[in-house]
Amino acid sequence: MASILLPVVYALIGIITGILTGITGSSGVVIVVPALSFLGHTFQQAVGTSLLVDVITTVSVTYAYLARKNVRIALGLSLGAGAIIGAQIGALIALSLPEVPLELAFGIFTFLMAIRAFRSRKKHIKAQVSEEEVQRGKLWYLSAGSLSIMVGIVTGTMGASGGIMFIAIMMLIFRGMEVKTMVGTATLAMFLSAGSGATAYVISGAVDIEAALIIGLFGLISGYFFGKKANDLKPSTIYLFLGSLFVLVAISEIFRALY
Repeated sequence: MASILLPVVYALIGIITGILTGITGSSGVVIVVPALSFLGHTFQQAVGTSLLVDVITTVSVTYAYLARKNVRIALGLSLGAGAIIGAQIGALIALSLPEVPLELAFGIFTFLMAIRAFRSRKKHIKAQVSEEEVQRGKLWYLSAGSLSIMVGIVTGTMGASGGIMFIAIMMLIFRGMEVKTMVGTATLAMFLSAGSGATAYVISGAVDIEAALIIGLFGLISGYFFGKKANDLKPSTIYLFLGSLFVLVAISEIFRALY
């Protein structure tokens, strides 16, 4: 692709990434990694760039949710701390493996996340748990932080900064928490986990800085706008949007790896 068109393409990728992150609290990995791979980046470069994009984009999204008091700061920091450790392990794994197995693993991973999103949609609609139970769940912050180490490993390996997985942990431990609070808290944790993973990739030279800055800037802007709008959406709409997108990307990535 002509270099003069690349900034425009990066800008479009950034806008879509911001929409995804702002509405669902999910990593931009499902957009950035396939797009950059298609544009000729290696899988490792696409992953490293995606992580740096997430660092930039989550700043505005987290702020948008903080403004609506939909972030549990202590919980987000606990989740992020565990993921920081795991991200370094995952980055070492990814940088030492060939691309095709990683691409196949990424496709399978997104399918699993689609299943999680669709199931979460149904569970959230049926859930009627008191705020008292949510408050008692705060005693399990340490457990949440421990589980997030595995999230960090996935972060460093496949560039998925863990948004939906952080949400899955919160659904498991902090039953009854409002999905918008989970999304806001997940973006804070994702900022930390992405920062850890991105650092390892930057040091190794596996990051396209120009692409990350352009995509990240436009993601920063659209993420804030759609993060504000997401507070007015129904939880079922958020889960449906996320699950559908994961399915499409998983099919695309597996097909590309095999053929």
